[in-house]
Amino acid sequence: MLNKGQAGEIFTRIKEFASADEVEVSFFSTANALTRFANNIIHQNMAEENVVVSVRTAFGRRTARATTNKLDDESLRRVVEASEKLARVQHADEDLLPMFAGNSKAAGEGARPTRYFAETAAITAEDRAATVEQIVGVAKRNSLTTAGIVSSSVAVEGIFNSRGVAEWHEQTSSEISITMLAGDSSGWQKANSPDAGQLNAVGLAEIAAEKARRSAGPREIPAGKYTVILEPAAVLDMVGFMFYDFGGLAILDQRSFLNNRVGTKVFGENVDIWDDVAHPLQSGAEFDGEGVRRQKVQLVEKGVVKRLVYARASAERMERSEYKDKVGPIAATGHGFSLPNEIGEAPMNIVFGAAATPQSIDQMVASTERGILVTRLWYIREVDPYEKILTGMTRDGTFLVENGKIQRGVLNFRFNESLIHLLSNVEAMGSLVRASGEESFDMVVPAMKVREFNFTEVTKF
Repeated sequence: MLNKGQAGEIFTRIKEFASADEVEVSFFSTANALTRFANNIIHQNMAEENVVVSVRTAFGRRTARATTNKLDDESLRRVVEASEKLARVQHADEDLLPMFAGNSKAAGEGARPTRYFAETAAITAEDRAATVEQIVGVAKRNSLTTAGIVSSSVAVEGIFNSRGVAEWHEQTSSEISITMLAGDSSGWQKANSPDAGQLNAVGLAEIAAEKARRSAGPREIPAGKYTVILEPAAVLDMVGFMFYDFGGLAILDQRSFLNNRVGTKVFGENVDIWDDVAHPLQSGAEFDGEGVRRQKVQLVEKGVVKRLVYARASAERMERSEYKDKVGPIAATGHGFSLPNEIGEAPMNIVFGAAATPQSIDQMVASTERGILVTRLWYIREVDPYEKILTGMTRDGTFLVENGKIQRGVLNFRFNESLIHLLSNVEAMGSLVRASGEESFDMVVPAMKVREFNFTEVTKF
């Protein structure tokens, strides 16, 4: 794996090859390993290591980027040349700022949680196989068939530039995804953490197996509006569709559902949302694509959209725009993506506020006269970008709840639901967990009990 000292030496060599006014180099070094299983046996094991060096050069207000994964002098010389050739023929970008200078800490920044765990980095193929054996053991004891993945990785990310930025981040990651299959039903669980010791493969497998067993022989019930209990993965995969709209550039481009809504009450009073890279359940680098330190930002307070996140250029543009008095505080918050890009910025370390009185799934079920318990969602697509109406389907454990008890599995539903409506009708929330899904990035979210969730069709499975 590349370390910060080696990256610094490479950056020095790149500067010697460059003739541009400014040079920025982003480094990405990864070692990924994955064991995949299906039909109760391992069928794939892979490991991959790579180093990517991404060079951005700038001549005045013209900039471009080129990448390589070769570190010899000739390859580095060629990638610098490619970046500079591209930069010279670009149209001048009047919004392009000089590269970021300095490593000033975000206001109120304290000690950052550890994101690198030696035990996770040391996981071997044999260790992953042993984990799969435990999962398969649960499947066999329950007369089920299982499929999924067990993976681990080490990643480093860094950014250096000719104005003195030298930021570096090292992190491990581990993930387990399990599907348990019966004749006409299935169950699913997934978890991810920088610390493999936080993952309980047997516990996840037992939950997935129980869902497959309990949802056997699913019955059809009519589509309509139901009280719904969304497990954390289902919450994550829905709400993830709105956070790219919390960037300043999205407002400036008039592509955000928050246009004309910042400062207003958009969601229920029990909804608070932060972006907080330092939260103990979060992960990721504490700096953005330009090397600016990420700040903790409260996006939503008691349902009111309080503020947006900004890259440096977006903040400057917003200050000059017609929206400057309508969007709350304006300042670079360390949420920009690597330049050049068309997105600008987004909050990527989402943490929901804790409920005053968190409820377990069992408690939510017990208080529900008639409703639907949803394990996960999939195939989610956006129907209306301004009202944030999404469509998608339930999967791998959908249950009818009546009289405070889970009664049976039901055939899956298609839904059409607005995120604004969803987060305005939350009756109860669970404890915060680091959740993983399939449609969005990991977040710290609760389970939610929501009234009048709109199921539009019943599937055949």
